[in-house]
Amino acid sequence: MRAVLAVIDLQNVFADPASPWFTPRFAEVVPPIRRLVTAFGNDVVFTRFVAPSSPEGAWKQYYAQWPFALQPPDAQLYQIVDAFQPPSTVDATTFGKWTPRLATRVGGARLVLAGVSTDCCVLSTALAAADAGVAVTVVSDACAGVDDESHTKTLDILRLYSPLITVAQVSDVIDQK
Repeated sequence: MRAVLAVIDLQNVFADPASPWFTPRFAEVVPPIRRLVTAFGNDVVFTRFVAPSSPEGAWKQYYAQWPFALQPPDAQLYQIVDAFQPPSTVDATTFGKWTPRLATRVGGARLVLAGVSTDCCVLSTALAAADAGVAVTVVSDACAGVDDESHTKTLDILRLYSPLITVAQVSDVIDQK
């Protein structure tokens, strides 16, 4: 079965230790993600979390807590880290990146997820895609959570969704290509 890799939110805002949204193991997942990107060739999509121009509903409270993040999509904090230069990105103002644009890109393929953070945007994307009937693989050693405990707990929760969602390692995913 054909597979498409979605690299979730590999952005400066999660990579920078000075950022309130810093993901501690971010730098550690860059090399495994690079291996996946190389293996998947043209079947790679990068996503970005971006702030809405005007938050609505509960997002108003969210951005009241995180006012630094109310910046336009072209702000430096929302750019993909320099280690990667994707020609385009799928942007969303939501944690989940399973948008119509990503769904179109994936088509009937398996969706392989890597990136940050396991316990937020990766989880939200995986569940929405699985609910839409897409086979999902989350690459455990190519994802990072807000902390190790949250990462591990999220992977355990994702395993409960088998066979819709599987959790695998980079080497297994590349071997199945």
